[in-house]
Amino acid sequence: MKFLLTSSGISNPSIHEALVGLLGKPIAESSALFVPTGMHPFPDGGRVIEAIRGTTSSPLCDLGWKSLALLELTALPSVKRENWVPTLEEADALLVWGGNVMYLRYWMRQSGLAELLPTLPNLVYVGVSAGSIVTTPFNCDVESNRQFAPDGSEMTQGSETALGLVDFTMWVHVDNPNPIFEDHTMANVAAWARGVPVPTYAIDDQTAIAVDGTTVDVVSEGNWQLFSPKA
Repeated sequence: MKFLLTSSGISNPSIHEALVGLLGKPIAESSALFVPTGMHPFPDGGRVIEAIRGTTSSPLCDLGWKSLALLELTALPSVKRENWVPTLEEADALLVWGGNVMYLRYWMRQSGLAELLPTLPNLVYVGVSAGSIVTTPFNCDVESNRQFAPDGSEMTQGSETALGLVDFTMWVHVDNPNPIFEDHTMANVAAWARGVPVPTYAIDDQTAIAVDGTTVDVVSEGNWQLFSPKA
């Protein structure tokens, strides 16, 4: 399986070129499925429509895809698998929007998507923010994520971990001036990284990580840093 893990979507020409390279063909010839599920826990979850319309600062749905459809994970447990799995298998790209890592992880598992992903070697998984973090072994946003969970919710169990589809972890929106990301500093990432046993990438909104098999490349027109696990 291939991954393009971004902080803020296809935000510059270098990341755009990396996406085309992973697809192996132009975006205009590629089909995509968009997953908005991670935004649902937040009061502004309705802003998902902005992502679909392409009016956010994180380009993703508005790249000129040959076709674009919605894959809502919370609905899938009540739908026959034969009604959505073939669509996923035929897609060229899975566009996973940001939001709450813990909530997204829960519904990726409940829907069966997490189990399916490793069986789709030609699919390009494109993550944005939480959609990227959820593929890693650890959830760096766990404390803030838990604040949005209902009391006693089972989704908080093991919420410090994520899916582990890749063998490194990451922080996104590093040094973004927006007040909601005030703790996303290189110093804070370095402190957190000392407590996890895998490499940690700290990336800003002009950086992405491309994974093709065992090859991991940083694609950047901005700033990033790799923190090795503490011996």
